[in-house]
Amino acid sequence: MPKVQPGSFLTLHYRLSAPDGADIINTFDGTPATLSLGTGELAPAMEQRLIGLEEGSRTSFDIPAGEAFGERNPQLLQRVKRGLLDELGDPDETYHLGDVVQFPTPDGAGSYAGVVREIGDEWVLFDFNHPLAGQPVRFEVQLIGVL
Repeated sequence: MPKVQPGSFLTLHYRLSAPDGADIINTFDGTPATLSLGTGELAPAMEQRLIGLEEGSRTSFDIPAGEAFGERNPQLLQRVKRGLLDELGDPDETYHLGDVVQFPTPDGAGSYAGVVREIGDEWVLFDFNHPLAGQPVRFEVQLIGVL
């Protein structure tokens, strides 16, 4: 049976769950995922755990807090002035706690997201950490095909 190696192309079902057991991603009830290792489609900590597994295997990994999506970084909590938000988007936009807001990258070619954590009169506090940063996760995988 073929084994997963760096750069392998995989067809797999996988489930990523939060510490409370809630599904974050689950392909087991639908179409399997296809991906190529090393392209950033999975976090490096998850990819490392796949290396050496044989096609057809099914297993689970508990990934410690901070390893899969990094530690929480307090510097990624940023207050953004309402005037700048008005410039970048809709000046009539109403923000609510928990909203996910997309921001353009400086070159305008992409975007990144921040979650609204606090709202002031003249500013909004955004959290640009990955939502799972600093949390343990469970990664379950069933390898269907390895090329």
